[in-house]
Amino acid sequence: MGLRTSPPPPRATELHCWTLSTGAELRGLRASLHKAFTGYALAEGEELDGVPERVVLVATELATNALLHGLPPTTVRLLRDEDVFILDVTDHDLTSVPELADTLPLGTGGRGLQLARAFSLDVGWYATEGTKHIWASFPRGEAQGDGR
Repeated sequence: MGLRTSPPPPRATELHCWTLSTGAELRGLRASLHKAFTGYALAEGEELDGVPERVVLVATELATNALLHGLPPTTVRLLRDEDVFILDVTDHDLTSVPELADTLPLGTGGRGLQLARAFSLDVGWYATEGTKHIWASFPRGEAQGDGR
């Protein structure tokens, strides 16, 4: 079964936005996401727990996919709705659609989307005139800093 095609809730508000051009910027994304949830930077070797950890893991996977398989730049947005956080990752490759690993030949990718489905409440994708979006939602109630 593939990903559903729909945008995230339209009333969600943006909390933070990051633009990435290379894989080397993923470390900074992880640290900045941690700070968005907890109010302080992630120390070397420190690990998150609960929702912030899942958001950071899924953000890293989806951003890596966008950098490897999409067209730069990749944008990662952290959104907040009434009861969920939403991670929205975009790239500019409108010629391909996101596919789960179980629909692809072995070794061709798609594992990041499976992780996103395993660690989030919901995952979907949609395209606009110039960008392809993949999003995942997470419960707000469990987050430590509630995404200030």
